[in-house]
Amino acid sequence: MDILIINGPNLNLLGVREPHIYGNTSFDDFLTILKNKYKDIAFHYFQSNSEGEIIDRLHADGFRMNGIILNAGAYTHTSLAIADAVAAIISPVIEVHISNIYRRETFRHHSFITPVVAGVIAGFGMDSYRLAVEALLCIIKL
Repeated sequence: MDILIINGPNLNLLGVREPHIYGNTSFDDFLTILKNKYKDIAFHYFQSNSEGEIIDRLHADGFRMNGIILNAGAYTHTSLAIADAVAAIISPVIEVHISNIYRRETFRHHSFITPVVAGVIAGFGMDSYRLAVEALLCIIKL
């Protein structure tokens, strides 16, 4: 089983960026934990600060991955283009947020991506990604 994790802008700074919101763990360290827990899953990881690169990756992998976990960062609240890319692919997508976006600034309460994904997980820190894996396993039922 192949699962792609896509992280958007500024998520390359996990572990050092605003640790009171995002924690002290780098994504690479957390990805190692996921790989050790789910040995039957081939995790593929992509991070970009560029909207176009995220769209290109969704197009490239959205017809062959068993599932996609997408944390589009701030693009969640601004990008119709990423939402359109998600709507165009066949792989199920789970939208993830490390923080509870509904406890933050009002502009973060709206997601252009939510209407086109299978589900949303927010507010559980880095564990939001593990919960997304579990959700994909339920959706895929392999």
